[in-house]
Amino acid sequence: MKERVTAMDQRILSSFRIGWLLLRAVAVLSSSVATIVSTMLPLFLYYTISNGYLLFMFLFLTFSAFLIHGVLTHALNDYTDFQSGTDQHSPAILSGGSRIVQNELVPPKTLWLVGKWLAIILILLALLLALFSYYRLSILLVIGVWAAASYSLPPLRLSYRPFLGEWLSLFISILFLGFAGPWLILGEIPLWAWQNAVINALFCLAWVMVHHIPDLEADKKAVPQKRTSVVWFAEKFGLYYARIPALLYLFASGISIFWLGSDRIGAALVLLVTVSIAAFLVLKMNVENHHQVSYFEKIMLLLAMITATGLGLFI
Repeated sequence: MKERVTAMDQRILSSFRIGWLLLRAVAVLSSSVATIVSTMLPLFLYYTISNGYLLFMFLFLTFSAFLIHGVLTHALNDYTDFQSGTDQHSPAILSGGSRIVQNELVPPKTLWLVGKWLAIILILLALLLALFSYYRLSILLVIGVWAAASYSLPPLRLSYRPFLGEWLSLFISILFLGFAGPWLILGEIPLWAWQNAVINALFCLAWVMVHHIPDLEADKKAVPQKRTSVVWFAEKFGLYYARIPALLYLFASGISIFWLGSDRIGAALVLLVTVSIAAFLVLKMNVENHHQVSYFEKIMLLLAMITATGLGLFI
């Protein structure tokens, strides 16, 4: 009996470990959760809405972010990248997926089944919500599933095409998640929520482009080739220019300072500092040194969270 309990405990612990690896919590926290914080924080600080209700909505959105970004998106992405072979060639420092397939913790078919059935359940839930007139929740769910599926799955497989993956999948999902809180709670999207959501999404695109740099050669070997924006710039202009996509998105984030204007000077100052530090790191890094690039990416993840919090504090 004792041996049976021990074996069961080990299976439970193993399942939790696999789930934790798949979630890649740091990536979810520095993108999805950061943008939720950025547009929920003003509601706590500057609006007369029940804190209990706001806390419930924050936890609901955070749970949804981990479910759709952490589980669905990563399961489909890991499956697709295993099929194409890119993760097998990745240096696997921060990039290269969760490694649960490569380390033989989960077979690829299981990842596919998890992703497929979770997507089906979420789409059915979206239809049910629409039938009961919860249109905003339904739209948000459909966009989440669209982003996860279009980013990884054929025939679109947008992450394998320069510019399309980050704009038609990643940017849209982070944008809508960013203003989801105010949209659901207030019934409208204030200007500050639009600003925060757009800037956080652009900053997210910047660090994702850095994330792709160590995988540049692995992505080129993939079948079909994973032609990210990083790969496109490197092939078109040379390896040094692999940093250009990140710099372009940081520049787009930076010029948003003018959009914030003098009314949000505190937010503008935070954004100026974080974007300047991030741009300096991207310019300084040696794109052939995977460990340095990954180290700088960690700093950019922290900067993304600081940016999101600063934008939320100063509206």
